[in-house]
Amino acid sequence: MIFRQLWYLIKAAASNLWSFRGRNLISTLIIGFSFLVIGIFLALSNNLTHLGQQLSNNLAISFFLDKKLKPEELELIKARILASELVDQVTYVSSEDALRRFSQNFPELKDILDNLKTNPFPPAFEVKLKEKILNLSAIVHFMEHIKSLKGVVDFQFNQEWVEKMDSLSRIVKAVGFFLGGILILASFFIISNVVRLNVFARKNEIEILRLVGATNTFIRIPFLIEGFVLGLLGSLISLFILFLLIKIFPIYVGSTLGAARELFILRPLNLGQIIWLNAGGVVTGTLGSVTSVSRFLRI
Repeated sequence: MIFRQLWYLIKAAASNLWSFRGRNLISTLIIGFSFLVIGIFLALSNNLTHLGQQLSNNLAISFFLDKKLKPEELELIKARILASELVDQVTYVSSEDALRRFSQNFPELKDILDNLKTNPFPPAFEVKLKEKILNLSAIVHFMEHIKSLKGVVDFQFNQEWVEKMDSLSRIVKAVGFFLGGILILASFFIISNVVRLNVFARKNEIEILRLVGATNTFIRIPFLIEGFVLGLLGSLISLFILFLLIKIFPIYVGSTLGAARELFILRPLNLGQIIWLNAGGVVTGTLGSVTSVSRFLRI
């Protein structure tokens, strides 16, 4: 008996979904677009977080040197750097090596370098630190000490970039949830109205069910199933489109954004984010249906 009732409820919900497939399709697409916005911003945030982790896992300092330094002066500076307990490895990068590296990483800027007709890059010592997380004050003291040496022009430390990437990642995620939240709220009301129209369309059938003794819960369940299915399909559509964007978008980005392309790569969502997006779609659809049924199904 229970299975027969369950089968009837599922068939009734499926019949509603198919009979009013036009407006149900529109509702599903709007839900999909809403969660797609959130998914895109999450993917961008994942990429910025990844870039920050790469930087933090490779804490390094570059000390830029005077091009006129003699070999013995270079060795003296290298010895002073290695004397610090913070240092794991020191690599000398000549002006030619720096130019070659830049040309390989940013081939689209080759014409600019050619027009300069001179090598703008100074030689440098690249210093890799021992630990992923170090006392920042100790690092600053070390950098200032080395910079004070004769022949050391300037230095660069990627800790600032790590912090910037982390902050930017949080901002992108917050903007995504804000915009997505507005669209989800719109989806909520749209689903509520769609279910209400479905209730009105089945008014006679509902009256017959009530006359033969159907309970309020029995009558409401098919509409709740509708909302559940619409929300789930919408979130799945958003994940499918996001998957396509992740595969296609890098090709477009690589040809248009040039050196900044690494910041705008869409990185796949992790399992937890996928589950939360699906759950969000289901909750949005179901709550929209519950609200509509509670307000407009007066039985």
